[in-house]
Amino acid sequence: MCLAIPAKVIEILDKEHANVDYGDGVKRKINTSLVDAKLGDYVLVHAGFAIQVLSKEEAEETLRLFEQMARGMKDVQF
Repeated sequence: MCLAIPAKVIEILDKEHANVDYGDGVKRKINTSLVDAKLGDYVLVHAGFAIQVLSKEEAEETLRLFEQMARGMKDVQF
């Protein structure tokens, strides 16, 4: 299974790269060549590439759902 995670663009490095914040203190350099992302935009990141620009509301809702899933996994026994 593959996941794409929302992140906020916090620094534009050059035409094809930016630093993003995943909202929990994790910051990474990503490739933005597939989208037109601007400083402050939220993007969906998969395998180090921004694949879509999201609204703030979409990004926050997706992160909230991931958080709920993570909390729910604490009760799962393998």
